[in-house]
Order: sequence, then structure tokens, then C-alpha cells
Amino acid sequence: MKKSFISLVVFMMTMSTYAGGILTNTNQSIDFLRNPARDGAIGLDGVYSNPAGVVFLPEGFHLGINWQYAHQTRTITSTNPVFMTGRKNSQTNPTKIFEGVADAPIIPSIQVAYNMEHWSIQANLSIPGGGGSCEFSDGLGSFESTVGNIAAMLQPFGAQGYDMDSYMKGRQYYYGVQIGAACKVTPNLSLYGGLRMIYGDATYKAKISNIQVKTADGYIDFGSYLQKITPYAQAAGYGDQVASLQKYSEGVNLLCNQSGVGFAPIVGIDYKIGKFNFAAKYEFRTQVRMKNESTVNEASELEIVNKYRDGEKVNEDMPALLTVGVQYSPVNVVRINAGYHHYFDKDATWYNNSQELLSHNTNEFLLGAEWDTTENLTFSAGGQLTRYGITDEYINDISFVVNSYSIGFGFNYKLSKKVSVKAAYFQTYYGNYDRTDAKNPEIKDSFTRTNRVFGVGCELSL
Repeated sequence: MKKSFISLVVFMMTMSTYAGGILTNTNQSIDFLRNPARDGAIGLDGVYSNPAGVVFLPEGFHLGINWQYAHQTRTITSTNPVFMTGRKNSQTNPTKIFEGVADAPIIPSIQVAYNMEHWSIQANLSIPGGGGSCEFSDGLGSFESTVGNIAAMLQPFGAQGYDMDSYMKGRQYYYGVQIGAACKVTPNLSLYGGLRMIYGDATYKAKISNIQVKTADGYIDFGSYLQKITPYAQAAGYGDQVASLQKYSEGVNLLCNQSGVGFAPIVGIDYKIGKFNFAAKYEFRTQVRMKNESTVNEASELEIVNKYRDGEKVNEDMPALLTVGVQYSPVNVVRINAGYHHYFDKDATWYNNSQELLSHNTNEFLLGAEWDTTENLTFSAGGQLTRYGITDEYINDISFVVNSYSIGFGFNYKLSKKVSVKAAYFQTYYGNYDRTDAKNPEIKDSFTRTNRVFGVGCELSL
């Protein structure tokens, strides 16, 4: 019973938010939203997506400002027979839906480049990981099933069911500053080298309160119930187990703040030939150690709980990323783009080496096109297909991703030769990941998500 509550504590502290890869955001510009296949394109947004290609922009100063709003939902449909003993649940249906809402109202990014002769000096301010908060107002299935299982184990002492209130909220931002330079080695070939600094800031809150046990006399406060059954439990040889639950009689109220810093080199290459432009970029692994400021102050006999002890440092690496892309212009006013992303998830280091539970690294395939309908107006659209190496052992209801495809579209309008504005909409369509408990086929979970992003931006060239 004590182990069940400790496992619950572990679940509560592992939430994260993400986009792109498991821990990586790739939507760093409005140009990406309206056509995500930007890895082989030449534009100011290339400061992030194709930095080597930025050197082929006109000489002078270039500034891009982007704002995005993202809204996500995360839905877990859980089936567990113990739910039927919950006071607020159906007494005939063991399935219950838990939904979290994640909002990122402000996802800003700034790209800056200064081009002179054969050189391009560049900088980028962005949120390459995290970027919002997610709230489960009614808690999660892992919370409720733990309480339900404890009530079931206490049936010999008159427990017939349970009641509880629960809540979960996580907030995570990985702020990034990237600086670098690109150089034209030949008129058609350029190379890039840069460095990105990451500052991670996260807060996780979890609460379980008003725990009650259903008995023949009605619902009784959990603490009062434990006191009532202690003499009988001692006589039956279960006194120690029941006594160990007393400290949870007031529920669980936990808070953990995390922060950490990491650095990663970035290299890139761009090559132009005829109507084609080819590019590639490699971001090295960012080693991040998030330091805890937590209400968990004492060491536990279970090592897994010590991850959240105050002062501990937690492995939260951002994996290395390889991107390759090509752009083809059959005519001057049309550009067709294709790209590929490979995230080296299994080479990163995450808590308890959870990366080893993945079946393979994450892969993304991207395709899009742009059309200059007039001298000043450009329409574009594109999509990406994302495939994760998720397994039953890796996924949990606190933090999960599932395979998806995304589409985006938008426009760019030149107000003058120096100023342009742009807007775009981007939506992700997720599949379902179904998992059945290996020991009990009556326990099942189905995971899915929604994601919608709207963004506007402007670009200035001097």
C-alpha cells in the first residue's frame, strides 16, 4: 500500500510539455507554420531552420519578429474496474475520461542577421523546448486508480469504495539564445557554426485531497477510517501496512520547481546548384541538469523518489537533431520543399534512462510549396509526418506523445521593399495509442491529443 502512494508521487512529478520531437520545438517562425518544410529554404527564418543558407540573403540588417498562440488538449481514456467503486463515477462502467488542457498564449521568437560580403552574423531568441502549461482539473487515472486500489486492498476491513479530489498542473519553458556565423566558401556553397544556450524553467503542482472511504456507515474521512481499523489490522497482522498510510490521511500536496542550463554546438551546410538548393543542419545533444526546489526534503527507501528531493539534479537532455532539406524552383514564382528530421532520442540521457524504453528514434518527413501570386503576395502550405518510438513501457498518462501528421498554411505580404507581414495556421492530427496491462487485461488506456497554433509576424530588412 505504501509503495502505491510512492508510485503516485513519482507520476506527479514527471510531466512535461513539448512540440516537434519528444522534447524539442521546431515551430520557431511563422514561415514554419505556413510551410514546415523549411530545412532547404533560404530565408530569415533559416537562422533556426537553415542557418547556412541565410548568407545568401541580400547584404544588410534583417530582423524577424514572430508571435504564436498554441492550444492543446490531452485525452486519456482509462478502463479500470476500481473506478466503479468511486463515488463520482458510474457504478456500471469501468471507463473514465481524463482530459488536460495545455495553453501557450505567448510563444515568441526573434531572428536577427547581418550580412556583409561573404559573411552572415546571426542570432536567435526562441523557446526550443516546452512553451506552456497543462492542467488536469480532475487529476489523472494513475492518481485515482492508486486510491481505488488501496480501497480495494482494505476490503477485509469494511472498505466498499472511495471518494477523492485531485488536480495536476505542469508548466515548462526552455528559453534559447543562439548565436553563430555563416560563410560563403564558394559562390554556391556556405558553411555555418554556432552555439545555443538553453535555460530550463519548470514548475509542477499536484494535489490529492478529501480522500474518503465508503463503509457500511457511509463515507468516512480516510484518516478517521485508518484510526478505526488499526486495532483490527494489528490483530490480523497488517498493523504496520495500515500505520504506514496514516501520513497520507491529509492527502498529497506537492510542489516542485526546476531550473537548469545547457549548451549545444550547431553546424550547417547549404549548396545551390541550378534550380535546386540543398541544406543540412546538425544540433548536438544539449546536456541539461534540472535542479529541484521541492517539498520532498527527505530521502526515501525507494531511489526513484529521490529524483524529486530538494537540491537534486535531474537529467533532461534535449537530444541531438539532424535535419536535411531540398528546395526546387521549377519556375521563378514557385518553390517546392522537402525535408527530413531525425531526433537522436536514444542517445540522450533522461531520468532513470527512460530513453532506453523507446523502440527507435523520432523521425519526421516534411513537404510543402510556396507560390508568389503577385510581386508582393506569397501563399504557402505544407505538412509533416511524425513517427515516435513509443512503447507500452515508455508511455504514461502524465507525459505522452503519439504519432501524428500536421498541416499548415498562410501568407507573406510585402508592405514595401523593407517591410513584410505574415500570418499562418497550423494543426496537428494525432492517432491513438492503446495500451493493455500485461498482468490484467481489464486495465486499459487509450492516449490521444489535439494541437492548434495560430501565428503572426513581421520582417524588416535594411
